[in-house]
Amino acid sequence: MSRTALITGASSGIGRATAALLVARGWTVVGTSRAPERIPPDERVPGVEYVALDVADPASVEALAGRLKDVDALVNNAGQSHAGPLEDLPQDVLRRLFEINVFAPVRLAQLALPAMRERGSGRIVMVGSMNASFPMAYRSLYIATKAAIKGFAEAARAEYAPFGVWLTTVEPGSISTGISERRVTDIAPGSPHHADYETLLDHMRRIERAGPVPEKIAEVIVRALEADRPRQFYALGSGAPWVFLVQRLIPRSLMAKATNRKFGLKR
Repeated sequence: MSRTALITGASSGIGRATAALLVARGWTVVGTSRAPERIPPDERVPGVEYVALDVADPASVEALAGRLKDVDALVNNAGQSHAGPLEDLPQDVLRRLFEINVFAPVRLAQLALPAMRERGSGRIVMVGSMNASFPMAYRSLYIATKAAIKGFAEAARAEYAPFGVWLTTVEPGSISTGISERRVTDIAPGSPHHADYETLLDHMRRIERAGPVPEKIAEVIVRALEADRPRQFYALGSGAPWVFLVQRLIPRSLMAKATNRKFGLKR
């Protein structure tokens, strides 16, 4: 019996790789994009139905309500990256990133959950970031949004597991998806943070280019979707799972220092 998955941000990166793998495994896949008509033919995954969704627009999210009643799995993958000192963070950027990275995926889950609960089965995957587990300087806004969806998924998991519906968080580390070129950055002219900030961005670009490809993350997401009892949490890249073991064994202050130094920041 065919299963249906809706994947947000399915036109590139992790979303596209997940869509391709699910189609190959016999799933019916609905993939979202802000402008499906603009996806080049050679970048479309054969067998995927592309639908419009702008996760920054609440009305666009609500328009998917009907489609979400029929899905067996929801992969909340679409999101936006950000870097910048806290004091230079514009309020409109703060609100927009929470709209994209938190409010939209939470609302999509709310729209999918009732039908999943009534059917007695369903899977929801929140694609987070290892930054939520290993905070670092100049990523406070991005980290806050990824920690938020992780919190929603982990807490709500206990609410829906009795109904056969499982919520899971997948945390990629530094992944080679080209996200560096799409990252929103905010820093004021003449900021005293400028030198450290540029050092951070340079290290992030180099580490991301050397990171695992999206297909590796897609394999983990599909594993979670197809498991009888998926784990609460999966992580891949940036030394996982060993860094999580180290995190439990050493003081948090030392772990924070090590995380920042990995990106060239001596704290």
